[in-house]
Amino acid sequence: MQYEASDPQDYLRQLDDDWRRQGLLALRELILASDPEIKECVHYKMLGYTLDDDFICHLNAQKQYVSLYVGDAAKIDPDGALLNGLSVGKGCIRFSKSKAKHISEGGIEAFLKRAVEMKRAGTDLGC
Repeated sequence: MQYEASDPQDYLRQLDDDWRRQGLLALRELILASDPEIKECVHYKMLGYTLDDDFICHLNAQKQYVSLYVGDAAKIDPDGALLNGLSVGKGCIRFSKSKAKHISEGGIEAFLKRAVEMKRAGTDLGC
């Protein structure tokens, strides 16, 4: 889905109050907690997250899932251990209603921290 939002708060106000909102908010907290210098904006009609003016990831609430766009997920988690059991495309991790519980299980937090470390080290994540 696309949201015509002027800033992150406007984006959040437009979300339906359902499991997708809760999942997106949980992911948002993990992203912002992964580094104190991460800035949040609206980019490509999604929530965007930058570090030193370079995008790390994007979040969006779709009809059937919440999407975490990360560039090339295999660069961040080459053996797939952190994202095991999730629906992972080349650049997108999809959290359906039944998989939303995985947000708080630790793998996503470790995945995001690794993405920040790699970005700080100058690795191109494909974002």
